[in-house]
This record gives sequence, structure tokens and C-alpha cells, in this order.
Amino acid sequence: MPQSKDKINILRDILIKLHHGADPTSVQEEFNQHFTGVSAIEISLMEQELISEGSGISFEDVMSLCNVHANLFKGSIDQNERADFELPGHPVKIFKEENIALQAAILRIKRLFEALKETDSSHWDLGLIQGLQRQMLLLGQFKKHYIRKEEILFPIMEKYGHDAPPKVMWGVDDQIRKLYDTTFELVKKLPNANIEKTIQSFRQFELEFREMIFKEEAILIQILLEIFNEDDWIAVEQASDQYGYAIIKPNERWHPQRKNFEENVKVINTVENDKIPTVLDVNNPTHQEMQIKFNSGYLSLKEIDRILDHLDLEITFVSKDDIFTYFNNQVHDHKKILPRNTNAIGRNVEKCHPPRVVEKVKTIFENLRTKKTSRETMWFSRGNFFALIIYQGVYDYNGEFMGVLETVQDIQPHFELQGQADQRNLSTERINKN
Repeated sequence: MPQSKDKINILRDILIKLHHGADPTSVQEEFNQHFTGVSAIEISLMEQELISEGSGISFEDVMSLCNVHANLFKGSIDQNERADFELPGHPVKIFKEENIALQAAILRIKRLFEALKETDSSHWDLGLIQGLQRQMLLLGQFKKHYIRKEEILFPIMEKYGHDAPPKVMWGVDDQIRKLYDTTFELVKKLPNANIEKTIQSFRQFELEFREMIFKEEAILIQILLEIFNEDDWIAVEQASDQYGYAIIKPNERWHPQRKNFEENVKVINTVENDKIPTVLDVNNPTHQEMQIKFNSGYLSLKEIDRILDHLDLEITFVSKDDIFTYFNNQVHDHKKILPRNTNAIGRNVEKCHPPRVVEKVKTIFENLRTKKTSRETMWFSRGNFFALIIYQGVYDYNGEFMGVLETVQDIQPHFELQGQADQRNLSTERINKN
């Protein structure tokens, strides 16, 4: 087996062949001969080195090698242990399809920019500008792709001890989001914005965005395929819908081929974390009817669970040890403002937030812990909703800190009630009256 430098030279030769139009299948045997037994991570680092050394090998050349990667590692994946990532609806397949669709949107945007650049601004076709704005809006769906990665994939990676890659990648994701927002603001101002400045802003975004696609496909996905088991992929698939998809939407659900699939689905829907002592289980019929006595009454475990899910609030609780331990699943048919999933249970609260806001989160929790403040209130408006977020310190009867309760609510409907006459009729009475 050649040494590391020799491997890099061999890899360079293969990439040059691909650059000159070679079919990826034609280099498969050569690639397998020299890189069997080499980890996906190591190969990806070599590719990154070749791109950065200015050898003429491009991001697109390396991307063309991704299927060759997959074919090499496919043989080492135990199909009884790992998910078949080529099946329709599998999270990896969806992830890659989204990246293809997003790159297609980028190509359309670049063509529209070129058409505008070649024409004097006084003769610009308004339809071209509107088309550009629509394509930029479509491209903006990459944020759904990123948030699924951050909220679903990263927690599982951390469970296996891979803390550094998620932290670094999340920080870069935030930078890319910011570059996109800056460019989109310029695009929305056309024809009054400077076209050269707008194009340059887009190029900066595109460069970082394409590099992230490389990191996702050549590094992140390969790491996931090595460390995730089938139950992990089932958890990812089940949690994905609430965050949405970028441009494409899966046409069918992914079902792993195993006899005990339904049994395993039930298992992964139950939190399994050594930090959470299991005393009563709401999914256990014997426990469901057990009565819990409070100072102001009593409820069964099942009633408590369902009441919390029926509240018109999104609730999360973080323990005094900064561990995310609970969120409610609202039964009302509406999209959550801040979606949560069970992969986050048991995580340190700092890891549940992007790096840019970690210091603020730490300050909020320290202020509540020390009673410098008893609550923090924040709000933000997006489209047709107005979110009110309240953080409250929770203390026992002796005043000892127990943790932090976060509530999130869309209060836009309450604004719309202002100025209206009193309404005390039942909804069915109003329907009958009309």
C-alpha cells in the first residue's frame, strides 16, 4: 500500500482523468485498488488538500468522485446493521437530491445575472428581475436543509463522540446564511442596486455554499454512513418532516428491509439516555393511570402528558445541570415556530444552539440560576406570525434553582382581536347564526 503522499498523487491522477471527461465507472477499479481500507474521512481530507493547493482540480471534479466513494464503501457496510442509503426516501438520498436541486437553482441565477449584466440597466426587462428574485427565494430553501442537518444529524453525531465537526459546520452554516441574506437584500433592490456589487455578493455566497456541499457529500455523509446504525437513520427520517425540505420533497417513505421494523420504531420513539432515570413511562399502560398528587389536585400520568400536549404553547425544559430534558408535542395542526425532536433530549443546552448565540444562552441561564433576573422575554416577527418567547427560572419551595422553562407562542392572532366587539358565543352558535 503506498504511503500518504503517494496516495495523494494517485488521487490527483484519478481526478485529472475525471476532469478530462473520464466516466467515473472507468476509474472505479483503480480507486478501489489503492484506497480500499482507507477511511472516508482520510480520503476526503486528501481531496480538500488537492483543491486548496491550486493544482487545477476543482470542487466539481471532486464531486464527480462521490459516487466512486460510495461504491468503495458500500461493500464494507453490513446491510443488516446499516440503512440502504440509495433507497427512495432515505435521509441521505434526500440530502443529495436537495443539493442537486440547489445547485440547479444557482445555475439559473447565474444565467439571469449574466443576462442583466449584458444589458444596460435602463433597458432591463422587469421579467428578468422578477425571475431572479423568485429563483433567489427558491434557493433560500437551503435553510431548511441546514436546519435538518443541525437539529437532527448533529445530536446523533455527538452521541458517538463527534463533537467538533458539528460545532465547526454549524458556525460556517451561519456565515453562509448571512451571505445569502446580504445578497438577497441587494437582489430585492434591483434595478436600483449596483449589479456588479450584487453579483460579487452572490459569488461570495456561491463559493462558501459550494464548499459546504463538498463538505456535506464528501465528508459529513461518509462519516454518518460509518457511525450511524439503522435505528439512527429511522430516527432521522421520522424527525425530518417537521423541519421541511429544500426545493424537493420525498415522494415516498423509506422503509428499511427488516422483519422487526415496527418493533424498532417503537423502541427509538422512547428516550434512551443514561442521564434520564426511567421511573414512570407514559407508554406503559400500567403507568398511564397512576395518579400524581399535587398541592392543588391530582392527575394521572396519561392526563399530564396529554394536557401538556394540548397547551397552545411550545414548551421546553432544561434541568439545573443544563441538560435538555423535555418538550411538548402540540396536537394542534400547525407548524411549530421552534421545532424540537427527541434526538435533542439529553444534550447540553449549549449544543442545542448555533455558536453565534451560545454566549447569550449561557448569560440567560446564569442570570436565572443566580436570580439576577426571574424571566427573560424576547419576540420576533416572521411573515404571518409574531413569536413571543419567555424564559423563566423554575425554583423549588425552598427557592433552590431547578432549571429553565422556555415557552414559545404565536401571539399574532391576539393582535387581530383588538378593536373587535366582545365575543361570547360558542363557535357552533356563530356557525348556525351565519
